[in-house]
Amino acid sequence: MVQDVDAPSPYRVFTRAEWAAKRADTPMTLNPDEVTRLKSFTDQLSIDEVEAIYLPISRLLSFYVAAQQKLARASQTFLGATDVKIPFVIGVAGSVAVGKSTTSRVLQALLSRWSNTPKVDLVTTDGFLFPNAYLEREGLMKKKGFPESYDTKSLLHFLADVKAGKRHVKAPVYSHLVYDVVPGGHVTVDRPDILIVEGLNVLQTGRPPRDGKAIPYVSDYFDFSVFIDAEEDVLEQWYLERFMRLRETAFRDPQSYFRRYAEKTDFEAMKTALALWYGINLVNLRDNILPTRQRARLILKKDANHRIESVSLRRV
Repeated sequence: MVQDVDAPSPYRVFTRAEWAAKRADTPMTLNPDEVTRLKSFTDQLSIDEVEAIYLPISRLLSFYVAAQQKLARASQTFLGATDVKIPFVIGVAGSVAVGKSTTSRVLQALLSRWSNTPKVDLVTTDGFLFPNAYLEREGLMKKKGFPESYDTKSLLHFLADVKAGKRHVKAPVYSHLVYDVVPGGHVTVDRPDILIVEGLNVLQTGRPPRDGKAIPYVSDYFDFSVFIDAEEDVLEQWYLERFMRLRETAFRDPQSYFRRYAEKTDFEAMKTALALWYGINLVNLRDNILPTRQRARLILKKDANHRIESVSLRRV
C-alpha cells in the first residue's frame, strides 16, 4: 500500500517555548547539584533544560500513570484480584551518544518525586546483550548493539514477569569497562511503580509470522515510549568527542577493554573512532534505530548544543 504523503502527521510538534509552558505549576524538585550528578560524563545538561523540557514530560507522564493506576484498580475489582501491582513501563530509545542514559536518569529522578510513583526503577538493555564469547563465536562482534546481538528471548521474559506483577525479577548487568555482560551479575526489579527501559533498539519490530501466531515485541510491554533524536552529523561529532575524552579517562584503566586505544596517537585514535562510527554505529542507526523513531509516543529533537529544540507528541 502506497503511503498518503498528504496525510496529516500523527504528531503535534511543540517548540521549546511552547513545551516549557506545559510545565504549568509543576514544582522543580531537583537542585543544580543533583542535575550535575545525573548527567553522563560527556553529556551537557543544565537546570534550565530540566525545567523547560523534563518537568513538563514528568507532568504528562504523571497523568498517564494516574490513569493506568485507576484502570488497574477497576480491573482488579472486576476480576476480584488483590495484591497485584502492574508497573507503568517507559521505553527510551535513540542512537549511540545521543544522551539516552542521561534522559532516563533525569526522568527517573523526577518521576520518583511524584506522590503516586515513589518507586521508579531503571534497566538498560545492555545487560541483555549476548556475552562477547557468544558474539565472537557467531561472528557478531562487529554488530554489537544491532538487534541480533541481544538475547531478546530473555528480555521479553523479563518484561513479561515485570508486567505480570511478579516479585524480585532479575535483570543481567553490563560493564562498559570490560565491554561485556557481568557473569552472574544482576539487578532486581521488585514491583516498581514505574520501570524505565533504555536501549538502542527497544522500539524494534520484526516481520510477523505468516501463520498469524502471536509474536511479542519488546515495545509491546511499553505504556509510553521516548525517542531522542539528532541529525547524523551532530551524532557523529558527539560520538567522536566522547571517544576522545574517554581515551583520556576510562580507557586508561588497566581493566578497560579499550585500554589499547589510550596508547594511540591523536591521529590514530580519531581514525579508529571514525572507523567505528561509519562501520558500526552509523549502519545500526540507519538500518535499525532510525526506522523505529515514528513508533515512539514522544520524540525529543536535540540541536548541536545538546539542547532539545522541539518536542513531538503523538496524537493517537
